Amino acid sequence: MASYTYVKPTRSALALGSNIGDSQAILEAAIETLAQTPGILLEARSNWYQTKAVGPPQPDYLNGCVTLHVEIQAQQLLEILLKIEQQFGRVRQERWGPRTLDLDLLLYDDLIVDTPNLQIPHPRMRDRAFVLLPLAEIAPDWIEPVSGCVIKELLKEVDSSDVHLLMGN
Repeated sequence: MASYTYVKPTRSALALGSNIGDSQAILEAAIETLAQTPGILLEARSNWYQTKAVGPPQPDYLNGCVTLHVEIQAQQLLEILLKIEQQFGRVRQERWGPRTLDLDLLLYDDLIVDTPNLQIPHPRMRDRAFVLLPLAEIAPDWIEPVSGCVIKELLKEVDSSDVHLLMGN
């Protein structure tokens, strides 16, 4: 296992998605994997939402969000997320293509990062109802640092008509 630099506990938010295989089981297992990772403490999780896919024709997605308390740096958290995606069979072939598991780092406290391999806040989160709806459920008053707006206000700016609460959550 890689060695990580531990930092003071920092609140972080992730988006999860899947549209290949038993998506709900994959997402639940991914959350469990995150919760068992040293330096990561699960704070809250949203319900699952069924969402029409963006991009090429493919099955609908299941999406949700979690908030975490992490004691690792943002770049190291990203590396852990990529490893977990691979563990669940994620293969990166086409942009916005179908996937077994997608883990996106949305927010890391109020940090703003713009590097070639890491952008925080996630650059498209403000445009995506399938991110904002579950995130507003668990972190409605979190301030997105680029816009300065809270999540529940950003949600009002997007069309969420294609995002539906999964029954039996």
